[in-house]
Amino acid sequence: MSNPSAPATLGAEAAQHFTQPPPRYSEASLVKRLEELGIGRPSTYASILQVLRDRAYVRMEARRFHPEEKGRLVTAFLERFFARWVEYDFTAGLEDELDRVAEGSEDWLALLRRFWADFKPAADGVMERFPSEVTAALDEHLAGLLYPPRADGGDPRQCPLCGEGRLGLRTGRFGAFVGCSRYPDCKFTRPFASEGGSGEAATAGPELLGHDPATGLPVTRRAGRFGAYVQLGEGEKPPRASIPRDAGPLDLELALRLLSLPRTVGAHPETGQPITAAIGRYGPYLAHAGKYARLGSTAEVFEVGMNAAVVALAEAAQRGPRRSAEPLRTLGDSPVTGKPVALMQGRFGAYVADGATNATLPKGMSPEALTLDEALALLAARAAAGPAQGKARTRPAARAKPAGTAKPKTKPATKARPAAKPRAKPKASPSS
Repeated sequence: MSNPSAPATLGAEAAQHFTQPPPRYSEASLVKRLEELGIGRPSTYASILQVLRDRAYVRMEARRFHPEEKGRLVTAFLERFFARWVEYDFTAGLEDELDRVAEGSEDWLALLRRFWADFKPAADGVMERFPSEVTAALDEHLAGLLYPPRADGGDPRQCPLCGEGRLGLRTGRFGAFVGCSRYPDCKFTRPFASEGGSGEAATAGPELLGHDPATGLPVTRRAGRFGAYVQLGEGEKPPRASIPRDAGPLDLELALRLLSLPRTVGAHPETGQPITAAIGRYGPYLAHAGKYARLGSTAEVFEVGMNAAVVALAEAAQRGPRRSAEPLRTLGDSPVTGKPVALMQGRFGAYVADGATNATLPKGMSPEALTLDEALALLAARAAAGPAQGKARTRPAARAKPAGTAKPKTKPATKARPAAKPRAKPKASPSS
């Protein structure tokens, strides 16, 4: 029998919760925030949003603003060298002063003198700096974004490739990037920054997988603009190969097999010409004498034998060109439609579809390296562009009139022409 005077036992339960970041601004939420801060006026909001897009400061994904590299750099430059003039309070206060100028209660020349007296010395000071000094100042200002703390507690600026150099912000022909201080001895580089300083593109440098037994060159895994790939050695144009999503765990053996493609299966028994297996723009395939057949997976590229290859090519020839609507790949679900985002092959090239919108892949974009975020950005841009221009316009149908109100069509009455006046007879001359 339990003792009623004994204290009740208390239990504890451990639960893990993750806080979600606030959602990114849409057009409506950004305008609302500008109104709260007192920045801009209703007549200027449309032009502000348009400038953000036209100058490529942001990109639209699922109707949300995402900062681009140029936008991050411009923002960092203004915050570092013109902090006073980009503060919310200063911008809102200047809007109020401009309103008083419009009302006639404040002199516009006095307003310009006050602004220019402080702004010009600051601008002249920046113009006198060398570009390298400006880059170094931005590198220090963006240190928290570019060099997040490492999991092992090491120096976040230490070069992951050589282990001796120090990472720093650099500017080049194609924009800003992070590079090693030991260049050209160490050629480590990585993109400027991904969102929040995290992600594969922002933190992952070349990962050494091993050395090629045949050449002794290093084999590295890298993160590129269109996804992960493997590279053999260094140089101007080293051998490279994309890493398919279904390739499985990457090791030195798999990397060397990818770099060795295309693989020769053998000679066709009828034509004597070689049959090759490779990975192309639209996935794994077989090729023979200008004819192609699709393979089901990356593993088949390395495993398919002669008999299976001959059968696959024969079946592909019987089916004819691919015209089906089956997706090449499914990238994920769309947050807008809730349906799968599929990579399709159309008559004029590859495109993505989410059940409501189709968007063609631009030239230079690799379909096999396409990510869900890139596909959503293409779909959002296509949806925002509206219907295609240049189509023949059809005349709108006439509105139907209610029954009983139709009037018979009658020709408008023509005005009667006035009767011609009789011509007066000529008067007889006196001589007659």
